[in-house]
Amino acid sequence: MSAILYSFRRCPYAMRARLALIASGQSVELREVSLRAKPPEMLAASPKATVPVLVTPEGVIDESLQIMLWALTRADPQGWLDMPPEGFARITRADTDFKAALDGVKYASRHPAPAAEAHLQTAHRFLTDLNAQLGQWLYAKPSLADFALLPFIRQFAAIDPAGFAAQPWPRLQDWLNRFLASDALATAMQKHPLWQPEDPPRLFP
Repeated sequence: MSAILYSFRRCPYAMRARLALIASGQSVELREVSLRAKPPEMLAASPKATVPVLVTPEGVIDESLQIMLWALTRADPQGWLDMPPEGFARITRADTDFKAALDGVKYASRHPAPAAEAHLQTAHRFLTDLNAQLGQWLYAKPSLADFALLPFIRQFAAIDPAGFAAQPWPRLQDWLNRFLASDALATAMQKHPLWQPEDPPRLFP
């Protein structure tokens, strides 16, 4: 039995899980779902009701970073796991402080103006630090940290593309642009029809 991945194409958490599967070459059965009508099979596997969800013969994994690690510990031909321990701390900061700020900026109309501005400033501080850290990649070569963060940087940049491009973040902008033009992202973002229980298995990648 192959593992089953419940995914939603535009979700950055699901996106980074798919990127790790592509990098590792691990094949899974892809089940594209609608977040407005989540299939009961997914909810039975993970009452948490968020994507991605990976159902394996050994159990269910419903955290995107853990799905990335599941794939890469099985095969890591590009050496994504070969990064300094600080890489995991950076992912944690992105998943907590930056993600909260990103949501505050994306949904600014739901917040009073001072709160929305504070979220924007928090996001800009994180991105300024990231720009300072970057060479061509966060570390000596492409790593888990790059591809755990990039889907969220992509999401932030899409809120105000002109504003993002105007910031003094040349290395960050180059890093994101190379990701946007990559074959890996093109593969990860291919459109698939919504899964139906009667469908034959659709393997990914």
